[in-house]
Amino acid sequence: MDQLPLAPSPRGIEPPTRTSALTGDRTVTSWFTVWGTVGDSIYCAGWLGFTGTHYVKHRVRHGPERTRRLGSLGELSGERFMNHRVPAHKRYQPTEYEHAANCATHALWIIPSFLGSSNLYLLSDDAWETVSAWIYGLGLCGLFVVSTVFHTVSWKKGHLRMVERCLHMCDRMVIYFFIAASYAPWLNLRELGPWAAHMRWLVWVMASVGTVYVFFFHERYKLLELLCYVVMGFFPAVVILSMPNTEGLWELVTGGAFYCLGTVFFKSDGRVPFAHAIWHLFVAFGAGTHYYAIWRYLYLPSTLQAKVAK
Repeated sequence: MDQLPLAPSPRGIEPPTRTSALTGDRTVTSWFTVWGTVGDSIYCAGWLGFTGTHYVKHRVRHGPERTRRLGSLGELSGERFMNHRVPAHKRYQPTEYEHAANCATHALWIIPSFLGSSNLYLLSDDAWETVSAWIYGLGLCGLFVVSTVFHTVSWKKGHLRMVERCLHMCDRMVIYFFIAASYAPWLNLRELGPWAAHMRWLVWVMASVGTVYVFFFHERYKLLELLCYVVMGFFPAVVILSMPNTEGLWELVTGGAFYCLGTVFFKSDGRVPFAHAIWHLFVAFGAGTHYYAIWRYLYLPSTLQAKVAK
């Protein structure tokens, strides 16, 4: 597209070169008037309103290369909340605000997950309940801890590419083990059908296969990866639905609905502002709903359970 011609400098300074923010590929609105640059650090511009001021601040803070990619002034006011969508083979780069939201939306649940897991352990009456509490607690706490660490490193230490990539892989791998751990109390403590004994170890085989897939094909086939999560989330539910005792069934369905709705935002980076943070909230709501079902129907003593029911 045609570029906006630069106004001559009133101080005899050479007009900005191709590194200037106003010489990019996108059309710059005519509301700006460029007066010049000095040593690529002093930049003077004027505009009626807040947007022009934010443009100058963004250039001084992030440099001309990033500012050049922002495009029209209409995008300047929204670039704080969402960047442009990237091709399928690349990873979306969140804005500063999105980074902060990604960290906060899972960091807030770390302490509650540890407290909730400890509560299940204290309520355990036998070895199976104790083992199930440990498995579920490790999966629940691991999900929020690994996710928070990855997003924090991606935000503040993004230049450590190898560390960021390893943590991103761990963030994806832990999802498989969290799904398996979420089913462990139901498969270990409830009377199910003849398939229950097989499903106890089959879910961990699926989690291991998913981990191997992430190790070799990380970020290559994103839709296939999402499909693996969905299949692993629903496949053990077939066995759970065969429970003679249907207490907690509606909580399980509700939690699964939260996860399914969240996947819409999981793949909406660059389309919906704070999409990944919204996905985190759906995960937290789903995990909280499933924890309540496990606590109430599998660990809560029968006397207290009767009082809660009233």
